Parts: sequence; C-alpha cells; structure tokens
Amino acid sequence: MAEEMFRAPVNRSTRTLDRNFFRKVIPLQAARIFENKNISNVRSELERSKDALHQDRLGSVFPDPDPDRAKLGTKCVLLRPGRRKEATDPSGDLNVGAEVDSRQLYSPVLDALREQNIIDLVPYFLHLDYSYWTYHDIISAILPEDELGEVPSGFSQVGHVAHLNLRDEYLKYKHLVGEVLIDKNPGVRTVINKIDDVGEENAFRTFRYEVLAGPDDLNVEISEEGCSFKFDYSKVYWNSRLNTEHRRLVSTFKEGEAVCDVMAGIGPFAIPAGKKNIFVWANDLNPDSYTSLQDAIKRNKVTSYVQPFNADGRSFIRDSAASLLTATNTVDILSKPSRKDPKAKPTILKSLAQPKIFSHYVMNLPASALTFLPSFIGLYPPSLRAQLPADAKMPIIHVYCFSTKSDDNVEEGRKICAEITEHLG
Repeated sequence: MAEEMFRAPVNRSTRTLDRNFFRKVIPLQAARIFENKNISNVRSELERSKDALHQDRLGSVFPDPDPDRAKLGTKCVLLRPGRRKEATDPSGDLNVGAEVDSRQLYSPVLDALREQNIIDLVPYFLHLDYSYWTYHDIISAILPEDELGEVPSGFSQVGHVAHLNLRDEYLKYKHLVGEVLIDKNPGVRTVINKIDDVGEENAFRTFRYEVLAGPDDLNVEISEEGCSFKFDYSKVYWNSRLNTEHRRLVSTFKEGEAVCDVMAGIGPFAIPAGKKNIFVWANDLNPDSYTSLQDAIKRNKVTSYVQPFNADGRSFIRDSAASLLTATNTVDILSKPSRKDPKAKPTILKSLAQPKIFSHYVMNLPASALTFLPSFIGLYPPSLRAQLPADAKMPIIHVYCFSTKSDDNVEEGRKICAEITEHLG
C-alpha cells in the first residue's frame, strides 16, 4: 500500500518534460507533539514501535499541519500509512477504506502517548512534487510499460558531463532522459550520447556525440588519485572507469624507475607515477592530448619527473632506448619546511638520477596496441647493450588489448598469445 501511495504519477504519453505534472498529495495521520521538549523522545518511541513513517528521502518530523501552530514551532511525527479494515472484517462495522481508530491502525505505544497527553492524532496531507522522486522514479513513470525492462540509468561522469550510450529503443526519449538526468544529479550540467564506437575510425580515440541536455560545453576538470586534470572531453580520450587499472599499474612502479608511456593520453598513468617520484616519458600522437598532458604536468607539479612528447608511437618506441641512454636528469628530494623555523632552508634528503634503461613500457591503446609490438624488435642492439650495466634488466611491456571473457580466461589467454606471436613473427 505504502509503495503505491508514494509512487510518482504516471504519464506515458509525454514527450516533453512537465515537472509540474509530478505532484501528489498523500493523506496520512500525524502525532501532534504538544511540547517541543518531547520531540526526540516521541520520535524515538514511534520509530521503535514502527508507527513512524519510514520512507526514503523523507524525515518523520514535520511542522504541524495547523498553520497557526506551525508558526509557534509546533511539530508532529508523520505516521506510516495504517492498515485499512477489509470488508470481510468479522465486526462488519466498516467499509473498505473507512477510517478506523488508532488501536486498529497502530501499536499500543501511540495510544499510551495520547493517554499521557503528550501527543494527539491529527490528519496530515503530505505534498510531494518533482523534487522528491529520483531519476529512476520519474523515468519509470514516463517510459511505456513494455520498455521498462532496462531503464537507461548507467552513465559515465567526466567532470560536469554525463556520457550515455543509449540503446536504440530509447533514442526517441533521449532528451527526456537527458533533462531528468541533469535535474537529479547536481554535479551534472551537460548530458551527451555517443553516436559511434571509440577507436573504430578515429586514431585519437575520440568519438562523435550529440548533446541531449545542457550546454555544449565539454571543457572539464577532474581529479583522480590526488591529481588534477583539465581537458576538452570532445578532443581527447578519457575513461573514468579505468581508475582502478590506473592505480593498479602505477602501484607496481618503484621510486626512481623510468617508465615509457607510449600512448599516454592526458596522463592518467604518467601524472600519478610522477607524484611517486618515478621518471616518465609520456607520449601521445593527439596534439590536444599533448597540450592537456603539458597542462597536467605543470598543474600537478611533476615537471622534474614527467616529460611530454607528441610523436608517432612506433617511432617513439624505436628511439626511446637510445634517447634515454644519453639523457640526464637528477632530482633532489628535499626535506619538508620546518614549522618551528619557517625561514630554515630545506635539506637534501637524497638524489634520484634518471636510469639509463626503462623498467616499464605502457601501451594503453587496446584497439591496436598489439600492432606496435614489432617496434620493440632490435630495441637494444649490441652497441646499446654494451653501454648498459652488466646486470641491467630488460623492460616489462604492459600492452592492452580487447578480448572476450570466460570463467577461467584460459582460451582467451591462448588467443592473445597467438596474436602476439603473429605480430612478433
């Protein structure tokens, strides 16, 4: 009964959002509290006895329904919708839906409070409007019943932008979905829908989109792993759902190591790594990604550790080993400023010298990264190996690709290995 009472009004014929349509008056009972000093105790007792209204996004204490009493600060506790006596009730005194006394509706606790002259039972008309219901509530009241199987609700949020991938059957409701999404998510100002697949035709992993609601402004600022990024989402690649993978991989890097990020994007691996005092050569072919990467390096104060490049990935790989071997970069790790003596100069705790060999290569371009593997063949010819320390270890290559998934992923692993072998010859 309560679930039906609080459900949003239904309008399945609408194609434009009418927020005023979503209004509802719910008849309830309330316990009027004569003295405010008793509010806390009355509420606690009625909550324990389960007489108080328990409804998502609603409290139980409200101003008295009598405007004059409300002005004086009188409060009441809303009560749950009571059980109505059925027509088959043995007493036969009441019709279906007729009002009954509190002993038939609520627990003895309510009557005990009334007998102590602490409360009185009064009718209360609860007014709900559009602001009360959730996105799911509103959309479920708008879409046709035969299309409620999978209400479009999942989205990626990048700064103030909500990014949807609407299924074809919901495209006719796309602007409704966008408007409600903005209304019900305070951090969202723009809603977009992707209209092609990332990486299929665009080497920069950007995508075509349409604005469903809000301004066509995709200049966003986000924070990940304590790092700040600012970029135009329409011009660079970003996937907030990869945060866990970014964190996992960076956690395997050790302070003072050198990492070569071949498809760095705007720096989700490179910038957090730089914060950990790891030397990173970060490259991306997309000029807009390169510009945002430069900004992120300065914004996060990792200029001593992260160097940006804007080159073809294959060429970058082939040149990286020899270039690092001749490059020099030393960073002094300083002590933190003294609170006792702010004028004291920081001392050098240790110095980190950029290694002559990369410990890791990162290639996060799943659609085609495997095709870059041949560029590693001959990366360290005898002339270069002769210049390395005798105990130098060859780098680990972290290459990403797309594949299917199963319970054990054994067959998938074999197929990936076979594809790698085919590329390496």
